Amino acid sequence: MRLSRFLRALPALVLGLVLLSPLPSAHAGASGVSGVSGLSTVSAVRVLRYDASRAAEFRTVVDQAAQVWNASVTNVRLVAGTPADFTVLADNGWPRTSRTSLGRGTIWMGREATSEGYYPLRIATHEIGHILGLPDRRTGLCSDLMSGSSAPVSCTNANPSAAERSAVNANFAGSALLGGSGALFVDRPEAASLAPAA
Repeated sequence: MRLSRFLRALPALVLGLVLLSPLPSAHAGASGVSGVSGLSTVSAVRVLRYDASRAAEFRTVVDQAAQVWNASVTNVRLVAGTPADFTVLADNGWPRTSRTSLGRGTIWMGREATSEGYYPLRIATHEIGHILGLPDRRTGLCSDLMSGSSAPVSCTNANPSAAERSAVNANFAGSALLGGSGALFVDRPEAASLAPAA
């Protein structure tokens, strides 16, 4: 009788000890732990798997783009593997992304842009940005990754700006994930003139 009562109380006791245990300070700074009135909360890193096995000549550049994002944000990690949250394909069209929900979808690494001289690593990093919830921002600035083809063809910046990094971290912060709706992003230069007027 006593043993069964003890076994029923054990999970609550363990949970209480875990919640009351202080986190080591070295771990706190590295993983996004923040203190509020003496309480600590840890935001979990969301891991997204991608499959670039059908990305043909772009496979290596997709892996490099994933590393750029991994070095730039803290709330999401991209790892190659299956089952995949998003797939990367190669085709002869213009690069584009179909995001079905935040962190999920399909990227087409279109050869048309690279044949026109656009930098493949910038393209891959930009398209993954759509998977991570970022829209196109046609600023024309090379410093803005999501400016896409509105930046000069000579632009080789493949790193997200501070605002873009912050937006992705916000998208994947906590349990409330934003940007869940599906979207199709085509970064063709003419796409800006084809967009419906707001």
